[in-house]
Amino acid sequence: MRGASGCRGWSPAAETTLPGAPSNRRSGSVRRAARYHRVTMARTLLVVDDEAILRETLEYNLVRDGYRVVTAADGREALARFAAERPDLVVLDIMLPEISGLDVCRAIRRESDVPILMLTAKDSEIDKVVGLELGADDYLTKPFSLRELLARIRALLRRTEARHAADQAEGSGPAAQAALPSSGRSAAEVAAARADTSSEAPPVSELSTGQQELDDVVVDMAGHRVLREGVELPVTAKAFDLLAFLMRHPGQVFTREQLLDRVWGYEYAGETRTVDVHIHQLRSLIEADSSEPRFLHTVRGVGYVFRRPNQ
Repeated sequence: MRGASGCRGWSPAAETTLPGAPSNRRSGSVRRAARYHRVTMARTLLVVDDEAILRETLEYNLVRDGYRVVTAADGREALARFAAERPDLVVLDIMLPEISGLDVCRAIRRESDVPILMLTAKDSEIDKVVGLELGADDYLTKPFSLRELLARIRALLRRTEARHAADQAEGSGPAAQAALPSSGRSAAEVAAARADTSSEAPPVSELSTGQQELDDVVVDMAGHRVLREGVELPVTAKAFDLLAFLMRHPGQVFTREQLLDRVWGYEYAGETRTVDVHIHQLRSLIEADSSEPRFLHTVRGVGYVFRRPNQ
């Protein structure tokens, strides 16, 4: 699918750094990126998109930013590259030939907790929600700016590294960690070991480790789970982080920009719909009627707040 400019996925007005001909110049930034590769272990990113121009442009700019990049043009190739390379993060388009991006996301999530950033040209909120429910950590709607993409990637990698470091400090042990693939832990280990890495100390101590009841839903803070009548609900890691953060600050209203900063770990870069989509997902899980929420409230013109009934 192509935008009006003929090149899918980019906002021309927002991009002043995109190369017109990647092979013709070797700037100081490229030389610095090359030195980075020689002296450090660069993070490996898998970029999956069927549009060759976008795929190559992303690869060029991500390499400039110090990453090692492998690419795939369809879903089948993406799964093969993932198995062979074990990347640290996946940038994944939803609309792919052979195997759809959603099915690729589902397959990856069955075996790994590697961060997945979905790219979508669709405006429908349901496509974004489905992607998040399948285990994607974040999404970007095309067109997007390179600056925003880089901010999302850095934040996802930073949070993943912090979570793994926290798990290791809690006694998972270096030997056990060494046996894991570079892209992360298995889905079973993630369910058992995920921990909230918010830098904020919770105002109420039991919110760190206890179980909180929201009508017929139980939020297990230590287990990183949401249950209804003992059955675990399919909440994504990022959605749980958002719920936990708001529950730790009951009655406090946060703007979307603040939530992006505090939960996602990056500064506002022009896209706040990510927060709205995650709130939509959470309401569909914990609220009896998502159109009349009892816990996750919208403060018109401001943002969101967690508040119990009669609070």
